Amino acid sequence: MKGTIYYFKPSRLGAVLRRFRTGYPIVALARDADAPEAWDKPAVLIADSSEDSLARIKQPARGMDGWKLIYLSDTPPPPSAIAEKRIFALLPRRSPAASLRFAVENAFQSLRAQADRERSRVERRDVALELGTLNRIGVALSTERNTDALLELILTKSRDITCCDAGSLYLTEEGENGANYLLFKLTQSDSHSVPFRQFTLPIDRRSIAGYAAATGSILNLKDAYRIRGLPFQLNREFDRKFGYRTKSMLVLPMKNQKDECIGVLQLINAKRHKEAKLTSPQAVKEEVVPFSARSRELAASLASQAAVALENNLLYRDIQRLFEGFVKASVTAIESRDPTTFGHSERVAKLTVGLANVVDRVDSGPYKNIHFSREEIQELRYASLLHDFGKVGVREEVLVKAKKLYPFQLELVRKRFQYIRKVMELDATRKKLNHLLQEGNQNFEKALGAIDAGLEEELRRLDEFLNDILQANEPTVLPEATSEKLVEIAGWTFQDPEGSADALLAPEELRLLSIPKGSLDANERLQIESHVIHSFKFLSQIPWTKELRNIPSIARAHHEKLDGSGYPYHMKADEIPFQTKMMTISDIFDALTARDRPYKRAVPIERALDIISQEVKSQLLDPNLFQLFVDAKIYDLTVKD
Repeated sequence: MKGTIYYFKPSRLGAVLRRFRTGYPIVALARDADAPEAWDKPAVLIADSSEDSLARIKQPARGMDGWKLIYLSDTPPPPSAIAEKRIFALLPRRSPAASLRFAVENAFQSLRAQADRERSRVERRDVALELGTLNRIGVALSTERNTDALLELILTKSRDITCCDAGSLYLTEEGENGANYLLFKLTQSDSHSVPFRQFTLPIDRRSIAGYAAATGSILNLKDAYRIRGLPFQLNREFDRKFGYRTKSMLVLPMKNQKDECIGVLQLINAKRHKEAKLTSPQAVKEEVVPFSARSRELAASLASQAAVALENNLLYRDIQRLFEGFVKASVTAIESRDPTTFGHSERVAKLTVGLANVVDRVDSGPYKNIHFSREEIQELRYASLLHDFGKVGVREEVLVKAKKLYPFQLELVRKRFQYIRKVMELDATRKKLNHLLQEGNQNFEKALGAIDAGLEEELRRLDEFLNDILQANEPTVLPEATSEKLVEIAGWTFQDPEGSADALLAPEELRLLSIPKGSLDANERLQIESHVIHSFKFLSQIPWTKELRNIPSIARAHHEKLDGSGYPYHMKADEIPFQTKMMTISDIFDALTARDRPYKRAVPIERALDIISQEVKSQLLDPNLFQLFVDAKIYDLTVKD
């Protein structure tokens, strides 16, 4: 440890100190010398009480760090001087040189210990600050779900912690042939605005980033223009194009837990001062320094954290893609069971998310304090896409039933009427033949006319019955006259091939044709309504993440009404999730305006909005949400779908 011994001149101390060799420079000070903090440190000041009073020694009273006072006196100093640590050692004025030398060595040893303690304190403080910074960065990295934002964060924090001017980031990608390559994903610079262009690099030793990825080695280059003993050279195209000077570089492979390189972090031009701009060769010369060993350690630690965060993020992205695929496959499964509703789930999701975004932006009204996070919007989208998934649990013949009679039943009725028509025609022919056999040609033309007229009347009535049946089979409101006519038709009988009398309409056919509205009877409607229960049971079995856990409860209430008249749970307003209230409006609107329903015609948008407004007036739907739906023209989102 270097140090200096000081004393005041003139004094006998000079002669005393020169008689023994301490190895420290000895400097004589004028009695009006500057305060000790201006002296070289560490320092030991030796003073003689007969020549130098404590009062004349300015700074010892303040206990200044970095120097010590050895006081020679035959009388004890005031107790306060010792208590205030003005004196490190008190020796008699005629102390032997060995004693004085020993005191000097002890003073310097004390200063060394003091310096070591201070250095350790500073190092501990710096380490604590660095650890705190790394921890905060780690938390930020681990919570960022957007991959592009995460890459920006990784590069920004890496540059901050190493105080460098620029940087770039590469990701490892797998090619079609199974071989990996580096994809240039991001660049940043304090000194230049750089246009971004993606490109790829092979993972080999011919480039700096490729070398780091191929070998897993950290590269700390003092000057990238003077690379020796390595198989690569810096590509100076960027520097030439933008007038930059790449000098110091720190290149780090980002490795996952399997020790696989998933990316490369490239830091460029460590600076003395963070705010400096490297816009000239002189600025580069004055500001750029090599990356320190400590910067290398910090960057390596951050790169390790970044690799974990990035891999988790990519895994999260893959899981999202997988789930998106599952959702799309589920929607396809729904629509394959009921092709007439093709696109319904996608349209409802688009309308519902659009309405949620409007609600999120309103700054007045009852919903001004309701806001949705990105995760909540995603949750609502998935719930909307999957709200009808339970239809896979409904019998297909019921699910796609467009008329009151099932197709096979209507076909049976048609065949029956065809049979009856043939029987009637055969019976008329038989009557003509019998007349010829019994009466000959006598009055044959008159009899033939009567038989044909009777047949024509019977066939006309038969066609009329069939038309009445076809009319009743439509899923519209059944007129009372048609209902009475059906009863009349069901009362008619015909003789089957075995000679038994059968009714024109079977009891089951009459029951279905007598459905007052729509195409479903009470039991079939319950089956359709049960799709909500099936959806809820299915969705409840999925181990949703915390961000998506409300999907089952949102989806299960989309047929509920504010007054409790909906189905299947008869929830009332305060029991229905707010998200579901938005979905219900979207679901009804799309059901009314859909062009692909065989059992009904598409309703014009204005008419659909009018129908929904009637339900709003009946206190079945949320009036404020519907008003936002109309004012923001949310319905335009699916006009072209």
